[in-house]
Amino acid sequence: MRPVMFAVFAACLLMIALAVPAAVSQPPAAPAPQSDGELLAALRKQIQGKEKEPAETVFKNIQILKGKPAGAVLSIMDIGFRGSLGVRCAYCHDPQNWASDDKSEKKIAREMSNMVRDINEKYLKSIPGLKSEKPVVNCTTCHRGQEKPALNLEPPPASH
Repeated sequence: MRPVMFAVFAACLLMIALAVPAAVSQPPAAPAPQSDGELLAALRKQIQGKEKEPAETVFKNIQILKGKPAGAVLSIMDIGFRGSLGVRCAYCHDPQNWASDDKSEKKIAREMSNMVRDINEKYLKSIPGLKSEKPVVNCTTCHRGQEKPALNLEPPPASH
């Protein structure tokens, strides 16, 4: 008789436990990741009234875009980097700490920017006979909207 009573008692406890919500609080759900548009809108709001000031006076840890207006830096990041590489802001940045240098992608982007500057300022200017008065390369020249630079081009369409 005792095993039956124990089984009934255990079943009752189980039913009570299932019927009563847990008293232990659940950890809060992680906030949904913000879209790049939302992140940029928040940054634009944050720098409102300072858009024309030098980036290094408005943002922390500006290294390659010193002297550029703070408002222009956001456009450069959005179009010149994010768009050219087909990545999100969080690819190079920690949106909780924009100044952080923890991500290697941010360091690589800085070095690549230095490379592009050198190509434009040193090498292209010294090539005689170029058909452009002001030849330039930029991130899109190689990346073509992809994280890794394009090493091959798509074959041209077959002509009829």
